[in-house]
Amino acid sequence: MIDVKNLTKQFGHKAAVDDLSFSVEKGEVLGFLGPNGAGKSTTMRVITGFLPATAGSVEICGISVKEHPEDAKRKIGYLPESAPLYDDMTVMGFLKFCANIRGFKGVARTQAIDRVIETCFLQTVVRQSIDTLSKGYRHRTCLAQALLHDPEVLVLDEPTDGLDPNQKHEVRKLISDLGKEKTIIFSTHILEEVDASCTRAMIIDQGKIVAEGSPESLRQAGDGSLTALFRKLTTSEVAA
Repeated sequence: MIDVKNLTKQFGHKAAVDDLSFSVEKGEVLGFLGPNGAGKSTTMRVITGFLPATAGSVEICGISVKEHPEDAKRKIGYLPESAPLYDDMTVMGFLKFCANIRGFKGVARTQAIDRVIETCFLQTVVRQSIDTLSKGYRHRTCLAQALLHDPEVLVLDEPTDGLDPNQKHEVRKLISDLGKEKTIIFSTHILEEVDASCTRAMIIDQGKIVAEGSPESLRQAGDGSLTALFRKLTTSEVAA
């Protein structure tokens, strides 16, 4: 599970994340909604240990990210926004490279790679150079590396950004399926993602939680429209 308590992240005098507290349990998919610049990516980076918190705490499966960062990170699969890839590698070469970094060897490495290739539907491009892949397959390859070690927790930052409707449908279904066994939080500013993948959603604006609940409860709060609630609670003056 993910347990965030009174999390604050400041850059100079600006609080990008302002006293956030929430938890995500196993079997939950939490949609982290907000306009661009609301603090979604910063929160993700602190949760994964990529950035240190200014105040507050984050625990992953009961392990403090601050006190035991390596142990906590072993529990996490992280797909950052605009995740980097090595374009001169094949999909197989990239996954082998990532598996080696994770410490996989021999049969265990082969089994882990085969599993994520099947999970992310990469069979048809596994020998293909990454620089020739469509954006959808590049996303799947990035997601596959996050799943190699079969993590208990998935942190996905804008996982469908830039994909066409068919690709978005595939990724949303994959997230929904993975969420039956894992703890997942993913950030988005696309409201339709909530109904497609989430069991719970949270809206943040200027680093603060402004609404939280099931997709249905949030729609009711917006008089039947999640878009109306989102527009009511968020501002357009958020810094990028």
